[in-house]
Amino acid sequence: MEAASAGTGGVPRVFALIRALVAVQAEGGRVTQLARAIGLTQGTTHRLLQSLVAEGMVEQDERSKLYRLSTEFFALAAKAGNPGDLRSICRPALLRLSASLGDSIFLLVRSGFDAICLDRSEGPFPIRSFTGDIGGRVALGVGQGALSILAFLPEAEREEVIRFNLSRVREYGVYDEVYLRTEIERVRQTGYAARNTGLLEGMAGVGVPVLDREGRAVAALSVGTISARLNEDRLPTVVELLKREAAAIGPRIHPFDATLRRPAQSLAGQPSEQLLAPPGAANPSV
Repeated sequence: MEAASAGTGGVPRVFALIRALVAVQAEGGRVTQLARAIGLTQGTTHRLLQSLVAEGMVEQDERSKLYRLSTEFFALAAKAGNPGDLRSICRPALLRLSASLGDSIFLLVRSGFDAICLDRSEGPFPIRSFTGDIGGRVALGVGQGALSILAFLPEAEREEVIRFNLSRVREYGVYDEVYLRTEIERVRQTGYAARNTGLLEGMAGVGVPVLDREGRAVAALSVGTISARLNEDRLPTVVELLKREAAAIGPRIHPFDATLRRPAQSLAGQPSEQLLAPPGAANPSV
């Protein structure tokens, strides 16, 4: 009996085939390879593949004859959506952290070579930040949140961002390539960014990456506060709370969340009062 045929009819076999296709999505898979992966004969595997092709869920390259999951398959998965987008998922965490720490908390998300402030929860202390208010952006590598995202990108992506952004971060006067790479390695070892560059006088911060299910940094949680409130005694507590919330958020991130692909557009239509700093807040630096 074919290994994957046990169970209730063809449904388990179809899902076994889909999982096998996921594993070879980048390069595509041959019938023989897929049959071996799911424990079915080539004939049965071929029939299942053709059924999925007919439904538009699988496509076959005319030249190589390799099979892959189709764009239609991923569009269907995206359309299924998620009960909450990244901003909705993270909002309770921002409120908890702001209440626990008494400081301003920021949610940053990657947008190409930049990080965008997707949300923030205000603490009682007027502060300045690199991204400023919701919708503000900064080059990846500048500021604790953006640096923590950059540090945990896949190596090839990280190198591409560094090459593109190096001239931008040099404009701040205290950054060079050696400094940036040293800080990236420090963040990768500790899991957080907390070095105070002195660019925002009197300000300090901590950033931790939010990793998706594949371990890719897609966002960051960061604390912005006055320097006096982030001493060596308090830092471990702040880091622990940030990491705990980030670890809880990661598994809930939907891989097809439109917020991750178009973070700026996701802010369109937000009530204006959510996009403005509260009365008394200092003018943010950019």
